Amino acid sequence: MKSTRNLKSVQRDLETLLDKQSLLKKIVNAISQAGGRALLVGGAVRDLFLGAPTKDLDIEIYGLKPDELEGVLRSFGPVSLVGKQFGVLRLHGLDIDWSLPRSDSAGRKPEVSINPHMPFEQAFARRDLTINAMGLDLKTFELIDPFNGVHDLKNGVLRAPNAHFFDEDPLRLFRVMQFMGRLGMVPDEELNRICKKMDISAVSRERIESEFEKMLLKSEHPSRGLRWLKEIGRLDEILPELAATIGVRQPDQYHPEGDVFEHSMQALDAAARFDYDDPNIKLMVMYAALCHDLGKVTTTREIDGRLRSLEHAQAGVPITKTMLSRITQKKELIDGVSKLVRYHMEPMIFVNGGATSAAYKRLAHKLEPHTTIQYIADLSLADRQGRNPNGSEPLTDIPEELKVFLHHAGQIQVKYGAEKPVLLGRDIADIVAPGPQMGKLLARAYDIQIEEGITDKEELKKRIKPFLKKPL
Repeated sequence: MKSTRNLKSVQRDLETLLDKQSLLKKIVNAISQAGGRALLVGGAVRDLFLGAPTKDLDIEIYGLKPDELEGVLRSFGPVSLVGKQFGVLRLHGLDIDWSLPRSDSAGRKPEVSINPHMPFEQAFARRDLTINAMGLDLKTFELIDPFNGVHDLKNGVLRAPNAHFFDEDPLRLFRVMQFMGRLGMVPDEELNRICKKMDISAVSRERIESEFEKMLLKSEHPSRGLRWLKEIGRLDEILPELAATIGVRQPDQYHPEGDVFEHSMQALDAAARFDYDDPNIKLMVMYAALCHDLGKVTTTREIDGRLRSLEHAQAGVPITKTMLSRITQKKELIDGVSKLVRYHMEPMIFVNGGATSAAYKRLAHKLEPHTTIQYIADLSLADRQGRNPNGSEPLTDIPEELKVFLHHAGQIQVKYGAEKPVLLGRDIADIVAPGPQMGKLLARAYDIQIEEGITDKEELKKRIKPFLKKPL
């Protein structure tokens, strides 16, 4: 976990932030003049103490009624009543939620009671964790910390401000999971006890997906959250396919780190270290690292005194699709992960078997349009680095075979995509009408192009003409 900063440093940064946002500073002054008090609350306060970027600002207003707050904000521009019944407003041009202290009942349609004069301790008690139950006065920079959130941050402890309120929102179990990965913090015994028994059946797939994405994209060690689910007995319920890897043995010669679950956790953490410009690519590679050996559950056998997992890559594809479909509806993501799982053994097979350039080109073609040889290599690297027998931290070395694999793919220019077909439909429209037959002829032409390196259109057209007279 990142070390926490002292209050004076946080106050200086907050003052600088307000100086840079003159409109925000003017609004805070106007709220103060109207008799209100504006507090920066939630994750932004936590991130200030951690020295992390403060992107999403949530400001809670005390001392003003909803109509009074709306009046102050309208003096600065149009206001959207995006959640007026929940005490939440938005001023156009500022990406900030302006809220009022409230209490609400449990359930999907809670009854909300807004109370501008609610004590801080009562208002903050409904937040999920003490590290998110802090406020900073935007006028005086005073810290409001009724549940000792700063202390918990310093000590790496996740704790609920109020056990009753925590239990009312089952999504919070997944928030604990992702905060463990992101911050490296550990739940206290009471929080573990709550999370072991709370009913999470009503949490929607969309909300679960959001927490998984935060854990995977923002964590140095996302495995911590999944290991915790295992420890409190919830992994089998949430990710039964992953839970099934626990205790699945692997040959010590290749996997000295332990069972398939341990390997998967180390591979996931290895993939977390990779940098990508597109977060969707990182998400795909990380899910692939998590899923790449799921097929070993059904294929691992002892054959002639040796542990073998024959065709586990192929067997892992339907298992991967089943598991991911409970987390996300993104078909393109699931298809990309499935392709990576299916072909994750190819880099080492190619190098050790002396694969031809045509084989590399065929592989690049199979991976399209969902992924590329580069990302297969990244997954293979995570796979190899997830084999530390002396702890849970992934290895850092890069196998020579993988360097050879990428070098060859780069030489023939298929590292980031398949070779483009030379012959297109318009080129053979004079010999075959559009339709299935044309598609088969173009596929045959592409095979010849890849296998024999022919890039002349007329030569390819000549080569496929005989297939017009015979079944393809």
